[in-house]
Amino acid sequence: MRGFQRGSQLLAAALRISRVPRAQLRSHPPENILSTGEQAIALTLMFTSFLVPTAWVLSNIYNYRSRPE
Repeated sequence: MRGFQRGSQLLAAALRISRVPRAQLRSHPPENILSTGEQAIALTLMFTSFLVPTAWVLSNIYNYRSRPE
């Protein structure tokens, strides 16, 4: 019975809602507005930085599988 009471106390403590105060965030307009060309270049660089290594690994997956350990 004592174990059940302890378990129920732990469950009640876990379910208790703790209120966290909201952060006071304020947004300002950007200091330097990016042109469409700059946005396109940034987006292209971000995608290539993620996709090129992934494509390289996927294209060489058979080399990784056949390599002896």
